[in-house]
Amino acid sequence: MANKKGKSKGPSSNVIAQNKKARFEYHIQETFEAGLSLSGWEVKSLRAGKAQLTDTYILVKNGEAWLLGSHITPLSTASTHELADPTRTRKLLLHRKEIAKIFSRTQDKGHTCVPLKLYWKNNLVKCELALVTGKKLHDKRATEKERDWNRQKARIMRENK
Repeated sequence: MANKKGKSKGPSSNVIAQNKKARFEYHIQETFEAGLSLSGWEVKSLRAGKAQLTDTYILVKNGEAWLLGSHITPLSTASTHELADPTRTRKLLLHRKEIAKIFSRTQDKGHTCVPLKLYWKNNLVKCELALVTGKKLHDKRATEKERDWNRQKARIMRENK
């Protein structure tokens, strides 16, 4: 039998980039999964983990959804013949009904749509979007208190084992 080297199937994360700030700043109402229309150099950069979703939002215009403000840093070795724009607007691939739902909900006061994370699904890049409403200051404080309490509980449980 041949010994296969380098082909270990260990636990690897599918997540490319997360928008942790969005979970702190907003109440999440509903989530969607969307595909992304990318060029070749962007896929190579995403495989290297060179993406950021901070201060990113979704815009629905003319029946199409667009990802604005995301930053994908180009690799120096990829795409030497093409001028790479790291913050270009990228088209989101959604069904018409989903786009209509997002559009109608974002027209309401206080609602917006933000990306939560980019991840791999098989060989495709997917974006998890969420319809959200903004949190008030007291909600943010409560979230922070709850997070601290969970950390303390975990610390106490580790010490008592």
